[in-house]
Amino acid sequence: MSSNKSEYNNTLFLPKTSFSMRASLPTREKEMISFWNDLELWTKLREQSKNKKKFILHDGPPYANGAIHIGTATNKILKDIINRTMQMEGFNSYYIPGWDCHGLPIEWQIEQKYRKKGINKDQVNIKEFRKECRDFAKNWVKVQMESFKRLFVLGDWEHPYLTMKYEAEATIVEELGKFLLNGSLYRGAKPVMWSPIEKTALAEAEIEYKDIETKAIYVMFRVANSNIKEMDETYAIIWTTTPWTIPANKAIAYHKDIDYVIYNITECENDKLKNKNILLAKEQANTVFEKCKILSFKEVRSLKGYELEGISSNHPLVNKGYEYVVPFLHADFVKLGQGTGLVHIAPAHGEDDFELGKKENLPVIDVISDNGTYIDELPIFSGIHVFKADSKVIDELNKSNTLLGLEEYVHSYPHSWRSKKPVIYRSTPQWFIEMNKSNLRKTAIQEIDNTNWIPNISKNRIKSMLESRPDWCVSRQRSWGVPITVFVNKKTGEPLRDELVLKKIVAAVKEKGSDIWLSEDPYQYLGDERKKEDYEVVTDILDVWFDSGSTHAFVLENNDSQSWPADLYIEGTDQHRGWFQSSLLEACGTRGKAPFKNVLTHGFVLDGNGRKMSKSAGNVVSPEEIIKNSGADVLRLWVALTDCSEDMRISDEIISNLNDHYRRLRNTLRFVLGNIGDYSDSEDITYNEMLELDKWVLARLVELSETRKKAIKSFTFHHFYRELIEFCSSDLSAFYFDINKDILYCDSIKSKRRRSCRTVLNILHDYLTSWLAPVLCFTMEEAWQIYKTDKSIQSVHLKNSPTPDTDWNNEELIKKWEIIRRIRKTTNGVIEKARADKEIGSSLETTVSIYVEDENARNILKSVSMNEISIVSDFIILEEKPTEKSLYKSYEDDGKEEKTILISVKKSKNKKCMRCWKFLHEVGMEENKELCNRCFQTISE
Repeated sequence: MSSNKSEYNNTLFLPKTSFSMRASLPTREKEMISFWNDLELWTKLREQSKNKKKFILHDGPPYANGAIHIGTATNKILKDIINRTMQMEGFNSYYIPGWDCHGLPIEWQIEQKYRKKGINKDQVNIKEFRKECRDFAKNWVKVQMESFKRLFVLGDWEHPYLTMKYEAEATIVEELGKFLLNGSLYRGAKPVMWSPIEKTALAEAEIEYKDIETKAIYVMFRVANSNIKEMDETYAIIWTTTPWTIPANKAIAYHKDIDYVIYNITECENDKLKNKNILLAKEQANTVFEKCKILSFKEVRSLKGYELEGISSNHPLVNKGYEYVVPFLHADFVKLGQGTGLVHIAPAHGEDDFELGKKENLPVIDVISDNGTYIDELPIFSGIHVFKADSKVIDELNKSNTLLGLEEYVHSYPHSWRSKKPVIYRSTPQWFIEMNKSNLRKTAIQEIDNTNWIPNISKNRIKSMLESRPDWCVSRQRSWGVPITVFVNKKTGEPLRDELVLKKIVAAVKEKGSDIWLSEDPYQYLGDERKKEDYEVVTDILDVWFDSGSTHAFVLENNDSQSWPADLYIEGTDQHRGWFQSSLLEACGTRGKAPFKNVLTHGFVLDGNGRKMSKSAGNVVSPEEIIKNSGADVLRLWVALTDCSEDMRISDEIISNLNDHYRRLRNTLRFVLGNIGDYSDSEDITYNEMLELDKWVLARLVELSETRKKAIKSFTFHHFYRELIEFCSSDLSAFYFDINKDILYCDSIKSKRRRSCRTVLNILHDYLTSWLAPVLCFTMEEAWQIYKTDKSIQSVHLKNSPTPDTDWNNEELIKKWEIIRRIRKTTNGVIEKARADKEIGSSLETTVSIYVEDENARNILKSVSMNEISIVSDFIILEEKPTEKSLYKSYEDDGKEEKTILISVKKSKNKKCMRCWKFLHEVGMEENKELCNRCFQTISE
């Protein structure tokens, strides 16, 4: 027989596949999108699952005002992984993507355009202005849609939902009408977050907090009326971080249980304060004295808070236009810790202030106009902008000798997240949905308990928000959005609650859009029996959160492809105060139930150091750049492997590591495809006929399947995909494939053990492509098109996930092979050391002698072919502990049951088979010459 190496190579069954190691994802992925489009994948999925049970993930609408960012991309990929998984699990997972199209961000962009031209928005025709907003949103919907498609997000892109579609606007009007008709919608004046630059009320979800430095002031209110003798010539001291609210002061709040003291100032840096009496909480005195540079004092009288009842004072700017009495009022919200124990009350500019004022019948006077300047009627400060008023207020207090002290104070202050400018609390006429009278709060909290929240901690978060939230302010003073289509009776001030009128408005909006309320005559809907001069037309715009909170009504209901309630809502943690809450309140207020069964919350995407991304910090990671450099599959893999329940980190280094994971996965698939390219079903062997190692792989598939079931149940997949990658890398590539290369390449075609291995590889291909398809959409499609375990299935994404056979479940086998793998790892360590010391070359020329103290482990080794498992030519298991200890490497008990292991590695004295390269005793025999028996027999066949 010839000793020509190339001739022997030609007799080996080496892997052959067109599945290359170089994926070229950035260029080839686009080709796959074309393939799916030509295949009409979405249509085929709908056809094959139309009679199956529905799984509905309702899309939280992104905002149509700019390119997608890494957070948006992460959110959409996560949804897509879940939808694809549920589809492959046998559900009809019909996903309708949507967009939020109304609201201030879009209007702000159009308004800015006019400002640059020197044109005020109010000078522009309302219909034309709204058309520009609509066109702006339409353009960004198109741009974002293409980006989502490039991320392989699968959905009904031909029929997305948009809150600005006429049908959607009509439903939003109808949903608000339900609150109107049941009496929950009312107009009232309450302090709300007001943006002076944007001239509108804002929702809590539209607010972000930033640290700012302001002047905090200690102000003196002279007691004017008291039955306590020592109160004569005494000044009550308040502390505030918003000096601009002093002109709006109407009261001073105290707590009945706090200890207060009247102090006489005997020495201080400001001579004007010397010998004056001041009143404040005893516990705060030392801090106040230090801040106000009071050097010495004496206590005049101590008293309990309840003794302050009935006392009143002058305003600190009395005789300058503020000639009214300021009463002292008890309030439970007064606390110690900061300030003076006495709280300045401006009912128009704070929630607690307003509620106290309402209870005590204080006048609620808003001293700020829409643009943030003081009203014309306000003494001293008329026309000054609120954000420039602090110095003027401080100056006037100083002139009046009522400024005790001031300090620089850094605190967290609310800003509009759109304009990035500060906001104020301001009491203005707004439309509210009440939370208590119709039990909306109670119903919503009950429905929170009836919903599965993932992670569970988010349940407590949204519940605490609802327990303390005020009535829902649903009005905005803007132009772009769904108008509040309500008439108000001028005599009674009550809104018109007429179902027929509402139906007329809804029908008109459905036909022409909500523009009709602002650009046509709305009085036409009143009917002939009412006089239009008796009614006021409301022109406020509806809160955009009400829009998105109503999406369940026009997406899920009366839609054959959907079902109500949705199986799942999924958004970022900020949506507990945003979309989750508005959807919950809207549905509970109109249907008495939550619109979702499960709510999954994911964290924010941060940079590699855990910092928030910003252009100024230069740490923005762009999804487009990742796709351009690495491909969408790699970005999707990052999402699948990341714990989304907490904030997620991404950076170039993290993506580089992801590329390594991807290459290992691809290498695993390449090995499988290379060894089953010519596989036929006739090679299948039954489970009982398989080798034990092959059965072990199937047992591991059962374990992974159980992990996957848990992941699907909780809609959290990172544990499963991390285990799957470890399985591919460690269990398969580094162990199972490594061992079986010899069998696959060198055994005869008829070899039962080769058939056993190839049967398992065929099964592995079926499972890996199914399990990884929701994540690595392109890669698994590529692998499927090269080799299909079912030739009738045109795309891997049309598959159903396979289910492991119950016979494969074998925990004892897994435990047994854990022991074998540990001993193999220990043995390989000794072999590698011998190779490094040049004692041997290849592991195949090695003879291993081993002693394992534990008898059970020793018997396990004897039950398998350890020479093949360790890829050595000879593996000798010793029954007795060797006496020649110097020849053995010792491994002491590490807590495992094997206890002490002694290993000796020697170079084999046998000759090398020129085909399989093993060193075996039969090589060199007369008949075989340079081949082992197996190779000789294989070639003979």
